[in-house]
Amino acid sequence: MDVRQSQYHRDYADMPLIDIRTALVTDLTDIQSCARLAYSKYISRIGREPAPMHADYASLVGYGYIDVAILDSHFVGYVVFYPEGDHFHLENVAILPEYGGLGIGKRLIDHVECSAEEKGYEAVELYTNEAMIENLAMYPKLGYVRGECRHEAGFNRVYFRKQLKLNG
Repeated sequence: MDVRQSQYHRDYADMPLIDIRTALVTDLTDIQSCARLAYSKYISRIGREPAPMHADYASLVGYGYIDVAILDSHFVGYVVFYPEGDHFHLENVAILPEYGGLGIGKRLIDHVECSAEEKGYEAVELYTNEAMIENLAMYPKLGYVRGECRHEAGFNRVYFRKQLKLNG
């Protein structure tokens, strides 16, 4: 276990212990299934399948842009993130519905923030669909500042940015 992981687990002593690791090709089926299960509830709100349901996860795994959450040796979720300019872009985070509410999504977001800081990036940026009202309420509670709204790829997206506290 590296230093980041031990600090990470210490911050969440009252929650289930999860491991976060880089996704492997063998995780691809779990990732794709999780995306469908986690995002299907938004189809009726958006009027079509959300973008994460059609992402090229094989390429993202190949680039090393996906980390997975493991609880008791079982896949429970994933996060897609990568460097972009002065920040890390958090593309999407998804948890299997039966594991929702345990703080796993927040831990994956924290993991992205920690990874960005370790690599010297000054911020994490993300977007969510305007119809995903739960996310619009959650991200400010995690320290993200709402930015501009854009219509991209047929979706109405709301951008958020969190400035990181770089050490040194």
